[in-house]
Amino acid sequence: MGEESIAKGSHIILGPTINTQRSPLGGRGFESFAEDGVLSGHLAGHFSKGIQEKGVAATLKHFVCNDQEHQRMAVDSIITQRALREIYLLPFQLAMRICRTACVMTAYNKVNGTHVSENKEIITDILRKEWGWDGLVMSDWFGTYSTSDAINAGLDLEMPGKTRWRGTPLAHAVSSNKVPEFVMDERVRNVLNLVNFVDGLNIPANAPEKALNRPQDQALLRRAAAESVVLMKNEENILPLKKDKSILVIGPNSKAAAYCGGGSASLDAYYTVTPFDGVSAQSKGEVKFAQGVYSHKDLPLLGPLLKTADGKTGFTFKVYNEHPSESHRELVEELHLVSSSGFLMDYVNPKIQSLTYFVDMEGLFTPEEDGVYDFGVTVVGTGQFFIDGELVVDNTKNQRQGSAFFGTATVEEKGSKELKAGQTYKILFQFGTAPTSDLDTRGVVAFGPGGFRFGASRRVGQEELISNAVKLASEAGQVVIFAGLTSEWETEGYDRDHMDLPPSSDEMISRVLDVNPNAVVVIQSGTPVTMPWANKTKALLQAWFGGNECGNGIADVLYGDVNPSGKLPITFPVRLQDNPSYINFRSERGRVLYGEDVYVGYRYYEKVDLAPLFPFGHGLSYTTFTRSDLTLTTTPEKPQYEEGGEPITATVTVTNTGKVAGAEVVQLWVAPPATEVNRPVRELKGFTKVFLQPGEQKKVEIVVEKKLATSWFDEMREKWASEKGEYEVLVTGTGEGVLKSSFKVEKTRYWLGL
Repeated sequence: MGEESIAKGSHIILGPTINTQRSPLGGRGFESFAEDGVLSGHLAGHFSKGIQEKGVAATLKHFVCNDQEHQRMAVDSIITQRALREIYLLPFQLAMRICRTACVMTAYNKVNGTHVSENKEIITDILRKEWGWDGLVMSDWFGTYSTSDAINAGLDLEMPGKTRWRGTPLAHAVSSNKVPEFVMDERVRNVLNLVNFVDGLNIPANAPEKALNRPQDQALLRRAAAESVVLMKNEENILPLKKDKSILVIGPNSKAAAYCGGGSASLDAYYTVTPFDGVSAQSKGEVKFAQGVYSHKDLPLLGPLLKTADGKTGFTFKVYNEHPSESHRELVEELHLVSSSGFLMDYVNPKIQSLTYFVDMEGLFTPEEDGVYDFGVTVVGTGQFFIDGELVVDNTKNQRQGSAFFGTATVEEKGSKELKAGQTYKILFQFGTAPTSDLDTRGVVAFGPGGFRFGASRRVGQEELISNAVKLASEAGQVVIFAGLTSEWETEGYDRDHMDLPPSSDEMISRVLDVNPNAVVVIQSGTPVTMPWANKTKALLQAWFGGNECGNGIADVLYGDVNPSGKLPITFPVRLQDNPSYINFRSERGRVLYGEDVYVGYRYYEKVDLAPLFPFGHGLSYTTFTRSDLTLTTTPEKPQYEEGGEPITATVTVTNTGKVAGAEVVQLWVAPPATEVNRPVRELKGFTKVFLQPGEQKKVEIVVEKKLATSWFDEMREKWASEKGEYEVLVTGTGEGVLKSSFKVEKTRYWLGL
């Protein structure tokens, strides 16, 4: 990623995101690593280290408690100091121990009454003084809410430019001593230090963007896609499949490359491989396909199905300052586009006279089938959609707030028209930018002058699609169902309303399993979904959003070219109501209560002895492993914890007892004794991964610091407490079996810092 950033002419990567997945519904949950701070912190630290080794600046974000999208700029996250420290700040703290990132980005929200971008306790007292970090603090985009308060709290850089809160307002604040000059010097010094940090990259101003799509990058992406897959179930060894046998591929995600969630984390890929493409490339038998259901939230984009007058794929994009009703309109610019979804954040033309301008998009559509076609229009602004001069969709009046484009757009307004196969129709979409809209967007971040999206689909009943899939599945030997979510369903800007798959997906999966119990189910999503059919399926994969090579990576696992080794970084509950944040997720009157306290994710399920559908850390393999010979080596205690935290080394022997090569993830958990406060039953404190050939045996080590393995945050002392007592160590991995040992803390000690 560091190399690609340089190729793109960028000095800074605005990542990684390491917010805690306290609910399966979080719109940006797919961006984060885990529900556990130790796992998130270690992954983020090494992620950032790799970036900065190339001279590129990494940015830990969003600091802190930006764990929901609902009213994210206004919501006040009400949280105990203990939960803030043990759960939500911990991944940032641990990442900093591995890599002192050049930047930190503040969250949009408030924490206990104060916006983070002007929260001196969080930015200065904890981040800078307690942790000793000296990098640059920037705001999230339009996430600065004051001049003096933000500057004095430690916010170095307001993003994006042009400034709203600095410049003249800041000069006035300095002249009136609301901002001392030495504070200004600190803010400027941090900006200049960042400039010096990236200066060695020698990237010129306005550097041209270059592609970095090398064979080694593609190979790495394929490996990452495959190794991230989690084998959830594999009864009767249904997997791996046979390449020399025919296969039926079913489902809405089959021919859609769900490579990423939506929002600012989503970028146009150099290329993508769909699951259907991946399976087809490896199968030596016949590959059949059935749609199963349509699962799109909005109608599929129409742009790629259009042609220009000269035969190019796509449509013309003609920009005007004048409204379409004006008799004399002067063309500002004409572009050729393929995607019929655009957010005009970066569109600039010196001939545009104001934020209010208009675009005519024109193309030709020739349907392949007769039928009624639905057309949909979503806008940040206004839009009218015409077919052969007939107004089919009007999204200009009585507009309704939707969730697209970070929550700034309307809902998708729809219309329909009966079309004939082979007949060519003239499409005209007339768009006006954001100031032409009558939406009330108070409290919503406005990114740029507007956005548009128009799509279309032939109307087909879900029952017809399901029945066809069921019929084909009843006649097939090998069947794979690809279902799940996409960037439409999981995206920045809004949270999901429920954990369910898109409409009719569960019914389709269940009915296919009824006629073919050996059908393999592959789910793509960034966060948990409900699986009411889970007991029916014998083979189940969780494939996430697997990047460019998602299709090949999944196929590698399905056919056994790669032995799955992924583990769940988040608990999959049976139902949403089981999740500890269920009654306290979303903003209520401008605040959200983190009522589950420290009992996030597995900590809650284990504390109340509630079985989830699939637990944190779960993941099977095509081979089997044993773990044995656990030994602990401890460091003698000193009166106070010093640098190094008194390491404890756990040594374990891991053996591949199966017939195929594979990787085992060894997990080290610590269970505390009875202490002054209630604590989780156990917590993950370390892990390592080892690759083994059949019959091979290796010794692995996991090193954890005693102070990190034992401490909880004492709110009365405002320090971490490593309490006296005997702590149990549990080592787990693939399959059953827990190795146990213990160590002692001889004296209670208190500490602060990293």
